[in-house]
Amino acid sequence: MSYIKLLIPIVIALVIFIIPAPEGLTSNAWLYFAIFMGVVVGLILEPVPPALVGLMGVGLCVWFKVGPVGSGAADATIKPAAAMSWGLGGFSDSTIWLIFAAFMIGLGYQKSGLGKRIALLLLRALGKTTLGLGYAIAIADGILAPFIPSNSARSGGTLYPIVSSIPPMLGSTPENEPRKIGSYLVWVSLAATCVTSSMFFTGLAPNLLAMTTAEKSGVEVISWMGWFMAFLPAGIILFVATPFLTYIFYPPTSKGSPEAVEWAREELKKLGPTTLKEWMMLGLAVFALVMWIFGGSFINATAVALTVMIAMVLVGIVTWNDIISNKAAWNVLAWFGSLVTLAGGLKNVGFLEYVGKICEANLQGIDPGTAMIILVVLFYLLHYFFASTTAHVTALLALFITIAAGVNPDPAYVREVTLYLMLSLGVMGILTPYGTGPSPVWFGSGYVSGKDFWKLGFIFGMIYLIATLVICIPWVKYVAHAWL
Repeated sequence: MSYIKLLIPIVIALVIFIIPAPEGLTSNAWLYFAIFMGVVVGLILEPVPPALVGLMGVGLCVWFKVGPVGSGAADATIKPAAAMSWGLGGFSDSTIWLIFAAFMIGLGYQKSGLGKRIALLLLRALGKTTLGLGYAIAIADGILAPFIPSNSARSGGTLYPIVSSIPPMLGSTPENEPRKIGSYLVWVSLAATCVTSSMFFTGLAPNLLAMTTAEKSGVEVISWMGWFMAFLPAGIILFVATPFLTYIFYPPTSKGSPEAVEWAREELKKLGPTTLKEWMMLGLAVFALVMWIFGGSFINATAVALTVMIAMVLVGIVTWNDIISNKAAWNVLAWFGSLVTLAGGLKNVGFLEYVGKICEANLQGIDPGTAMIILVVLFYLLHYFFASTTAHVTALLALFITIAAGVNPDPAYVREVTLYLMLSLGVMGILTPYGTGPSPVWFGSGYVSGKDFWKLGFIFGMIYLIATLVICIPWVKYVAHAWL
């Protein structure tokens, strides 16, 4: 079966490439798209580890010299060194290293015992039901979201180390009974952070980039409160519904019990007083949290995370051998680095510009309200082709704003379309295992299989998209426009 799964992506890529390139695309751009689609199918089927799929895709593009800027031209002559430089470019992305450092911080929580203590405290307080734990995690993310623009730092760096400490204590590991409780908690954690990333303007770093991009495109700036009020009803409904929906679509086999609470109470007694290593880890965690909230003007979030990682080694919370032997972290680094590279190549070869021209041509003469929905849906679904929300904003937002202005040049209309495009940035991260910063962290935990991740991503992605359109559009039109 693994050989069949390995052949399917190759066959799909070859079939796409054999089909003549559409008018407006060069053979080089079409070749790149064929390789990219083969990688996407490979990530879904997983005939080999996802990181290897991504590296294979990058390797093919480097061999064929497609992907760098200008390589989509019919007469492109890309030097081998330039192709290789492009192929390795994704590994310099700061978000990738933030994700990597988040795994190491999680290791610090584990080695110090702090993660176990916090997990036991949560179990003691809310462990009577698994659903209650799901809501506890969502609420924790919601409290942090307005203050930490990086959802990688918030979800991957702060919550992941704590949440990942809970399932093993209840006999649920990636290898043994993951569905008992681990899979449920992991999915709730990711889904909740996607919702809060859309709820708050400062809940997702690309939101700030999106607003800057919109302003440069001539769109009037939307205030923090305007953003919050525009998404408020959809945000509340999705925030409250997400743990319950996960309970329905991906139910844990353990529903929780009073025994778990009593067990946690006894385990806390066995742990005894807080140790020096736990206090040091807590101090580093608080330092990171403060810097992620208030230090954005003078220090990058990734620099903070790497500083904490180094400090953990220096004070003896973890050893250097712990760092270099953390296979999950290095695996995610290889996987996500290759996907960032591949996603950027779509723009470099001119494929995204081609898609934009098709949209603009086909939307001429369509009712502006209908066109608005089409643009938001297309903008949302195109996230399947991006390994980061930042790349998505950079490549598509200004293009879609221009298309909206072509449909109806009224500044109020363009601003409204832009608002819905920006509000979708957080929730679209749920679509794929690489859709937003913390996705690789939660996927890399191993509790949710690749097949389940894609299936759940589609289900929740459609629910989030429909809620955004059905609730936000009438709400903004008749109520929230006063805050914009």
